Amino acid sequence: MSGLKSLFKQTFIYGLATVLPRMLSFLLVRLHTDKSVLESVADYGDVSLIFSYFVLFNVILAYGIETAFFRFFNQEEDKSKVIGTSTISIIVSSFGFFVLAWLGQEYIANFSGIKQEYINLVVWILLLDALVIIPFAWLRAKAKPVKYSIIKICNVVINLGLNLFFLLWLKDLALESPLWSSIYKPNFQINYIFIANLVASAVTLLLMLPFYFKIKFTFNKKLWKQMMQYAFPVLIAGVAFSVNETFDRILLDKLLPENIAKTEIGMYSACYKLSLFMTLFATAYRLGIEPFFFSHAKAENPQKNYAKILEYFVIFGSGILLFVIVFADVLKVIFIGNEAYWKAMWIVPIILLANFCLGIYHNLSVWYKITDRTKFGAYISVFGALLTLVFNFLLIPLISYKGSAIATLSAYFCMMVLSYYFGRKYYPIPYNIKKIGVYLLSSIGLSILSFYRFRGNYIIGISMLIVFLGIVYFSEKNEIKRLLKTK
Repeated sequence: MSGLKSLFKQTFIYGLATVLPRMLSFLLVRLHTDKSVLESVADYGDVSLIFSYFVLFNVILAYGIETAFFRFFNQEEDKSKVIGTSTISIIVSSFGFFVLAWLGQEYIANFSGIKQEYINLVVWILLLDALVIIPFAWLRAKAKPVKYSIIKICNVVINLGLNLFFLLWLKDLALESPLWSSIYKPNFQINYIFIANLVASAVTLLLMLPFYFKIKFTFNKKLWKQMMQYAFPVLIAGVAFSVNETFDRILLDKLLPENIAKTEIGMYSACYKLSLFMTLFATAYRLGIEPFFFSHAKAENPQKNYAKILEYFVIFGSGILLFVIVFADVLKVIFIGNEAYWKAMWIVPIILLANFCLGIYHNLSVWYKITDRTKFGAYISVFGALLTLVFNFLLIPLISYKGSAIATLSAYFCMMVLSYYFGRKYYPIPYNIKKIGVYLLSSIGLSILSFYRFRGNYIIGISMLIVFLGIVYFSEKNEIKRLLKTK
């Protein structure tokens, strides 16, 4: 039980590092979708499309080394060897990518349809972000969530502050002072968004530089090969995940008529952001449990704790699912003030449930990480990516972004089921499927009723939330008392 309390404490702090910065960045959705900032929904679609490529290349530049770092850091006696080998590997690969991308900017621009001036900025941001992967992993492995959180929060505060400065204040300042007029450029809003991101990434690397001065730069070729063997399936899984998460925007751009594609992407991306509440929770939880999985793998009967962790995740996730759906129309006014984007609200319950399934999948994935069968993670993720591609190709021409939402849910649900199936065979964990099923079905059923039958009726919606909380309380009251009990 003390282990679980430690997990919840770390998850809470990591949650601050994830939830608070992303809540600040959530304000950027309101800012970027404002009529006075970006001229049209299509402009926001442009920004969303570029960030979709961001996700894909961030995964490629990380190539699974973060997960490999955790595995070997807990396994090897000489931890400095793991740190040095990982750091040298990421430095060499990052600068190698940077040189190739810088030389091939024109080709990349022609292939992606993204302006070369944006690619200049994106390449620098990707390099800076890659160079802090191992330093952040080291903070997590050393159980320093507070420092991790502070630096992550600084990154987004700078990003948000510069977005506000460039997009809201710089134009007025330029009219008043020649100093600011030399900086301001009209019709430069999208560039300003990426410049803000670049400065935030540069400051983050600067804050992490002490890590590079305190480690031993020793490279162990044998260890590196072992780490790459472990990491490669994680890379394949990561690429597949990026396909599931963001490739739908790229396919919408390619499969829809050119005159509506960016507008459809803009609406879809803005409403997709309302699923961020589930994503934030799942991400914070994963950041807390991943080191926990490895550090407790050799404890007595770790499967019991793993089973309990999933139960807690499903309880909180089910509550978030129902809460966001009940108040979806309130949240859209707060975070997406421009009515031009609201047409895509249909996707919100679908994407929320999809991300919930993804969070459950991450919890279930403990079996292949602990048993070094990461290739199964790759197989499952690739299968999910193939489903995503097939459903998108089939449905986008028929129902546009609705097809993308359905594709995302289908992929994550199947991945969740497959992970559970193979986990029972290779690393049985005594999950309480009956209890988990009750929470899931209750939350999903009440959510469907709320959104499709009683949407906007907050008396019924809040009553549904109370009913769900009642189910949880009566099922878990003994466990709640035990967790709250202090000696």
